[in-house]
Amino acid sequence: MYRAGVSAPLFLVDALPAAASHTLDGPEGHHAATVQRLRAGETLILADGRGGSVTGRVTEVRRGSVDLEIVAREHVPAADPRLVVAQGIAKGDRGELAVQAMTEIGVDEILPWAASRSVAQWRGDRGAKARDKWVSTAREAAKQARRAWLPVVGGDPDCSTKQIAARLAPGAAFVLHEEATTALSSAPLPPSGEIVLVIGPEGGISEAERETFVAAGATAVRLGREVLRTSTAGVAALSVLSARLGRW
Repeated sequence: MYRAGVSAPLFLVDALPAAASHTLDGPEGHHAATVQRLRAGETLILADGRGGSVTGRVTEVRRGSVDLEIVAREHVPAADPRLVVAQGIAKGDRGELAVQAMTEIGVDEILPWAASRSVAQWRGDRGAKARDKWVSTAREAAKQARRAWLPVVGGDPDCSTKQIAARLAPGAAFVLHEEATTALSSAPLPPSGEIVLVIGPEGGISEAERETFVAAGATAVRLGREVLRTSTAGVAALSVLSARLGRW
């Protein structure tokens, strides 16, 4: 079976082409033709963000679109267990940096969490716009990482502590906390379902929040002696889990 090189760029589409030839147009077609400047004979990948993808060889480049010959099809099963991160809303661009890096690592779902120590507050139109920015950031990072599955930025524009607690289950939820004594690298993991990680904002997780999450079934864990930023803690934790789960 024909396989594209690792450098083949990925473009997200609503539905994969069923025919042997296809024209990629719209924003993604413009990006392929004008920004990427693909040429006849080069390959690209079209993905639907739900595990399906096709590899296409460019046959002709038009103004704002490219014609393709479909040469391979693939479907990647959804990961099990899924990795879900409740990310404390952070000020500035730290939240977007976290979303970008976690998407590249392999997070399956991100929940924006309005923690008590979150400096930034997502309310009304501002909250909707901020959440949309996270969605856009995840989408672009997924394309860069050539992911078959697009991570979900779920929940309300800002999930409450109560809403996050409702997603937690004993043995399948972890709260990163600097005073925890259990290492994430040695904590028991469920064989299937989902694993939820709770990451605090810049000021960390309050004692009341920690108690709420532990009461809901979460285990407080730490990565090491160092205290990480909110934009890097999730990435480090996902790396540990990815290695332990055999994703890496």
